[in-house]
Amino acid sequence: MWERFTSFDRGGCRSQLPTATGKQRIGEKLSVKRSGGRRGMEEEEVKEMSELLSIPMPTRPPVSGPPSQLHSPSLARSPLLHSPTPQTPRAPVSGPPSQLHSPSLTRSPLLHSPTSQTPRTSELHSIPATPRPPVSAPPSQLHSPSLTRSPLLHSATPRTPRFARTPLASPMRRAIVNMRAYLEDIGHLTKLDPHDAWLPITESRNGNAYYSAFHTLSSGIGFQALVLPLAFIFLGWTWGILCLSVAFAWQLYTLWLLVQLHESVPGTRYSRYMHLAEAAFGAKLGKWLALFPILYLSAGICTAIIIVGGGAMKLFFQIVCGATCDSKPLTAAEWYLVFTCLAVVLSQLPNLNSIAGISLIGSVTAVTYCTLIWVISVSKGRLPGVSYHPVEAKSDVDRVLGILNALGIISFAFRGHNLVLEIQATMPSSLKHPSRVPMWRGVKAAYLLIAFCLYPIAICGFWAYGNMIPPNGMLAALYAFHGQDTSRVLLGLTALLVVFNCLSCFQIYAMPIFDTMESGYTKNKNRPCPRWLRSAFRAFFAAVSYFMAVAFPFLSDLAGLIGGMALPVTLAFPCFMWILVKKPQRYSAMWYSNWVLGSAGMVLSLILTIAGVWNLVKTGIDIRFFKPE
Repeated sequence: MWERFTSFDRGGCRSQLPTATGKQRIGEKLSVKRSGGRRGMEEEEVKEMSELLSIPMPTRPPVSGPPSQLHSPSLARSPLLHSPTPQTPRAPVSGPPSQLHSPSLTRSPLLHSPTSQTPRTSELHSIPATPRPPVSAPPSQLHSPSLTRSPLLHSATPRTPRFARTPLASPMRRAIVNMRAYLEDIGHLTKLDPHDAWLPITESRNGNAYYSAFHTLSSGIGFQALVLPLAFIFLGWTWGILCLSVAFAWQLYTLWLLVQLHESVPGTRYSRYMHLAEAAFGAKLGKWLALFPILYLSAGICTAIIIVGGGAMKLFFQIVCGATCDSKPLTAAEWYLVFTCLAVVLSQLPNLNSIAGISLIGSVTAVTYCTLIWVISVSKGRLPGVSYHPVEAKSDVDRVLGILNALGIISFAFRGHNLVLEIQATMPSSLKHPSRVPMWRGVKAAYLLIAFCLYPIAICGFWAYGNMIPPNGMLAALYAFHGQDTSRVLLGLTALLVVFNCLSCFQIYAMPIFDTMESGYTKNKNRPCPRWLRSAFRAFFAAVSYFMAVAFPFLSDLAGLIGGMALPVTLAFPCFMWILVKKPQRYSAMWYSNWVLGSAGMVLSLILTIAGVWNLVKTGIDIRFFKPE
């Protein structure tokens, strides 16, 4: 008895072929597969690749012809079989259970067709698509490899291409481009330390160019800028401005090097200055070279900030209270303690990104009080009998020591390089959007404002006070020479702005110390630091800084010496790290420039350190332990 069997082609067309037995039907199917199988497999591979890359298949017209030709080898390879027009629902598979396990049936397009059809006798028509019924088959066939790969098990509706239909060349070109970009992204995956997500510097990576500008400006300008006019006493107008300009350009170049070195190795982010030093110089040598300067630039500056901030609070109280105040003022040590307590309260913010608002306040206050100081000094005019000639030394040795001390003051005015990589670590980064772009944009804006503050302070301060400027800088000169003829509101506002700036600077300079303390805990315990322990760490560091400020109140007199010892972090190490990490072409411009600048920075640091020690031995220092003034 003749049986009717419905066969389907790749384009969704259907026909009814008379078959006598199951064996005859299987033989016909195998002959069709042998003749057109290779071309069909190629078409199937192109279709699967296009679906994975979300690229539509090319548009092809529907096929028309007698049903007898649908199994022709030439027609099986014809592109007309891939009609994109929607079809009507097909009836479920019907047949004896023995045929459902047939190899020809498991490879039948019926199991892979996204639409179902109804029987037809002679003509092929394109009609709108309707919802598809579920697959009908015995339970044994549901585990067939061909059926498990069927789109019917993963998609309930026909897939809609996201791109317009174009010729074949355009999708293939787009597929190649997309695949190349994907492989490039895979090769650029950054391998981050899992503990970084628990540490205060890298806990949050949603920073931007504004945060970069706030942090850089807050860390790059402060009380050290107020002593710049002292350098002009020994250098004079010409050499003072020239040395200040050279130092500014030099440290800005090394800062650019650090920004570029943050992601110099694909897949690695150097989120801390110490990590970059160890990667460039080796673990032991890098730690030996960079540990002490970084500790001083963090812990030492925090101690100096307590001294300056506590002194500014004492000065603010005296201005507000006035000469007729009957209340008993606090001592210097007590004012240091008040300042330290306020700093501990602000230090409870969890990470570096969370103090962006505090850095903004510190930046605004620093620019404001620097501007107020030089504007008030210039408005009051020059002091009577002011002189601009360099100080005459008793001997050539004293003259050389004075010049070197002036260079140390200028180098100490530029700080913050030990925080550049930490600030950049708070930003997201990818191959298409690297973190160096917003970081450098923020750095340029910050240093433009820093230049507008440093040059007027140095030039206008020296013009107003000349060689008569006190050793403590512009703030002391303002109150010493213009304390009586200047409004108490302006004087009090200036002192209060200095306090706010010192509080914000303490947070950003203490953050590397907080990060180091918490890093030891997270690596040993393999878990984030609890909140109570984090608070205890920060309060402990503030207590140690307070003790250093009370025990060694003369640290500000050692600014030239310590500035010379920490100079390589700013001017020398970045040049050598660029050579070791980036490996520029030998004898190229970058190779020569970095070798020259790095070597000059190391020599200058050595000379300034020797000169600082010699100056202390020759002139002495007022050592007063536990006697702050």
